[in-house]
Amino acid sequence: MGEDELAEIRRRKMAEMQQHAAMQQQDIERQQQYDAQMQMALMQILEPEARERLNTIKLTKPDFARAVEQQLVMLAQSGRIKNKISDDQLKVILQQVTPAKREFNIRRKG
Repeated sequence: MGEDELAEIRRRKMAEMQQHAAMQQQDIERQQQYDAQMQMALMQILEPEARERLNTIKLTKPDFARAVEQQLVMLAQSGRIKNKISDDQLKVILQQVTPAKREFNIRRKG
């Protein structure tokens, strides 16, 4: 393998890495734009206290909070949400979509 071949391989690899980095940057920008649109929509749908509650939930359960946000935005877009959702209304919604917890009772025979 000559110097020219090595230089060509390096050049191709570098171009490939730059293209990959550019694609990652586009994905990041697309995600940021989507997040900004979601936040704008949520500002129109939720009262400040409800938005604060959802942001708090996002810290501990990000996937769950994101799913609830998407659901709320879809409901608003379809016209099923007429007024801003209050904190109390959000609590009810969260209780409805939270999976039921199983309780285990351990008894010792003895």
